[in-house]
Amino acid sequence: MIWSNKFPQINSQTLRELSRSIDQSYLQFSREYGDFIESLFNPLLHFLVWFEKLLLTNPWWVVIVAVAAISYLAARSWKLTTGVVIALGVIGLFGMWDNTMRTMAMIIVCALLSIIVGIPIGIVMARSERAKNAILPVLDVMQTMPSFVYLIPVVMLLGIGRIPGLIAVVIYAISPVIRLTNLGIRLVDKEVLEAADAFGASRLQKLLRVQLPLALPNIMAGINQTIMMALAMVVIASMIGVRGLGQPVLQAVTNQYFALGLFNGAAVVILAIIFDRITQSFGRRLQRHQQGGEHVS
Repeated sequence: MIWSNKFPQINSQTLRELSRSIDQSYLQFSREYGDFIESLFNPLLHFLVWFEKLLLTNPWWVVIVAVAAISYLAARSWKLTTGVVIALGVIGLFGMWDNTMRTMAMIIVCALLSIIVGIPIGIVMARSERAKNAILPVLDVMQTMPSFVYLIPVVMLLGIGRIPGLIAVVIYAISPVIRLTNLGIRLVDKEVLEAADAFGASRLQKLLRVQLPLALPNIMAGINQTIMMALAMVVIASMIGVRGLGQPVLQAVTNQYFALGLFNGAAVVILAIIFDRITQSFGRRLQRHQQGGEHVS
């Protein structure tokens, strides 16, 4: 018997026909339902456009004061607040203010959508083993699939623009908030839940008044990771028409403009640091507050 070094493959003609049938089926689906699916996201598009205009039309110092106030309320740290003001000032001085505001609007809207969708899914996973076993493989695929792959079906279905980019970013970034919401609720002390049962609390009361408050540090960690993953997707999303810091970075890579890529890449890093410090500081404050409450009780 003669052994072949080549792995046995499907007949090339059969493979081409299979690929063609899949492409035609998806194209047919996009023609029939693409407009309807896009219309479902129109309210989200209007909100994104409004929020982006809000950041761009307000004076720069108003935006900086607002972000500084949020950072101080989250961390109660003048050092962090001063660092945020200086970082945003540097971005403005280097002429990247408008693109930074567009990117910030996209990230905040993506984070809000991820929180609105992800936390309920995490709650369902925490309350049902069957739901957990069904959702976990989907999350594994979403986290391990290369980010470029997300763009293919979204672009074929909805074309290019803000909404396809937003959907791709959310799909890529939503996994951490789902996983850590599920984990946080599962880590709530059973004795605390038994005490709530003893006081006659309903399932909804236990969820809203016991489980979610105690799981908040984990949920904040999930939100933090979701924001970081969304920022990592900014440059890739620029390939399908998402305006912001990603487009100059993509232009710099294409045309080998080192300084342009360096400045705009640094602005993405600054945004990542600002979001990371604010969310982490808020999560630590929540944890200290809860620990202090436990000591008092």
